[in-house]
Amino acid sequence: MRTRNGITNQLSPSSSTAFSPSSYNTAKELRLHSTMADQSAPLRIGVALYPGFQALDVFGPLDCLNTLSKEENFTLALLSSSLEPVSTSSPQFPNAIGQSVVPTHTYAAPPELDVLLVPGGVGAREPGPLIEEVVTFIRDVYPSLRYLITVCTGSGLAACAGVLDGKRATTNKRAWHDTTALSNLVKWQPHARWVVDGNIWTSSGVSAGIDVTLAWIEAAFSAETAKDVADRIEYSRWEDPDLDPFAELYGL
Repeated sequence: MRTRNGITNQLSPSSSTAFSPSSYNTAKELRLHSTMADQSAPLRIGVALYPGFQALDVFGPLDCLNTLSKEENFTLALLSSSLEPVSTSSPQFPNAIGQSVVPTHTYAAPPELDVLLVPGGVGAREPGPLIEEVVTFIRDVYPSLRYLITVCTGSGLAACAGVLDGKRATTNKRAWHDTTALSNLVKWQPHARWVVDGNIWTSSGVSAGIDVTLAWIEAAFSAETAKDVADRIEYSRWEDPDLDPFAELYGL
């Protein structure tokens, strides 16, 4: 029996159909895969925070969503183990500067969510109770989500939660070997900038979080909407999900 992080897997990999953003080519498919733009109820977005998260993993996607929320109806929940500020700093780098974010909810008392964003960062590779709480939350909330989006080594947390079992996924290319070693139940894609499998979107490292968020906006709303958001934040999109330029840099 295959294992995840040295632990015998007790979960049967869920069946899934892998697809890329090109799966949304027709207007009919856009309507089938997203009803968000037509709903009056807000789209409930959550971000899973933990000490040592990568700042751009969170704020790159959030700036896209902040911009889109000027026209669309969203709510945002920032989740952590407590309501104390969560820092991007890690004890691994005591001299590094960082910033702190104040959570709005705890993992023990979360609101209902439609979308969960899971960032990466050096903190994702620091085992302990706080990271275990994030992993447990991902595992528990995933069945009720409409979409799960991971950035960078956030896919490693999702892998530890078991929600990527049997699915295609990618992660940070610099941290490729450490992250992919967390689970051999995942079909890791070494050259992808981002991967879509079912309702799970995983991206490569850091700045790729903006690319995967814009791709998700294109799939969930429209190509025109994604372009408008990219233009507003003056960002030049990487639009090929199957080619990450950093894969070659790190010998993948």
